[in-house]
Amino acid sequence: MNRIDLEGQVAVVTGGAQGIGLAIARRLIDSGARVSLWDVNAALLAEAAGMLGPAASAKTVDITDLPALERVHAEVEKEVGPISILVNSAGIAGSNAPLEEYDPDEWRRVVEINLNGTFYVNRVVVPAMKARNYGRIVNISSVAGKEGNPNLSAYSAAKAGVIGLTKSLGKELAGYDIAVNAITPATARTRILDTLTEEFIQYMLSRIPRGRFLEVEEAAAMVAWLVSKENSFTTASVFDLSGGRTTY
Repeated sequence: MNRIDLEGQVAVVTGGAQGIGLAIARRLIDSGARVSLWDVNAALLAEAAGMLGPAASAKTVDITDLPALERVHAEVEKEVGPISILVNSAGIAGSNAPLEEYDPDEWRRVVEINLNGTFYVNRVVVPAMKARNYGRIVNISSVAGKEGNPNLSAYSAAKAGVIGLTKSLGKELAGYDIAVNAITPATARTRILDTLTEEFIQYMLSRIPRGRFLEVEEAAAMVAWLVSKENSFTTASVFDLSGGRTTY
């Protein structure tokens, strides 16, 4: 494993209690960063922080609660240090159903968490990064945000929105040495699959030319470089992790 130099940096990873977020947090710590995990699941959060060791801390917070996000951001900056890295990994798949049968309340829930939650977290963290003239942000989208998945319209629409948000914000912050990029992973075997049918999971696997699901450590490896100082020029861009499913 290549060790990216993140010594002295403080990172926030939302959805850091499990799955891709937890793998990213582990990789950032291995690279020298201190990491604050933000997650709504207090029990999993405590378990993850304990497993990661003293370089990890945790904040139980709902990413759709803007006042709570403002509070925990201030706490982390005071208790851990200035936040220079943000990884937005929190998200849900939502229901698996055709659009004409999709529950409007479920649609709103999926969009509120996956898209609006990403907006809220960025909105809270960005001003301090601008004031310090430095930052690295990775918003986790999905291959579904590029080409859509059938029977997953809310998730696909929200993740497409994350790509648009990233491109816009990256351009806004380009003059502040703040890189804002997105990754678009294919399916990984994480708990996000729990709400999906086995038939749909096999459909997604069949679309990946590599013939396997993404390993969470592979996502973490890409993110580690994207949040490093070595990524000094690329911003407002989308990095593919689809195993060849999409090539743009």
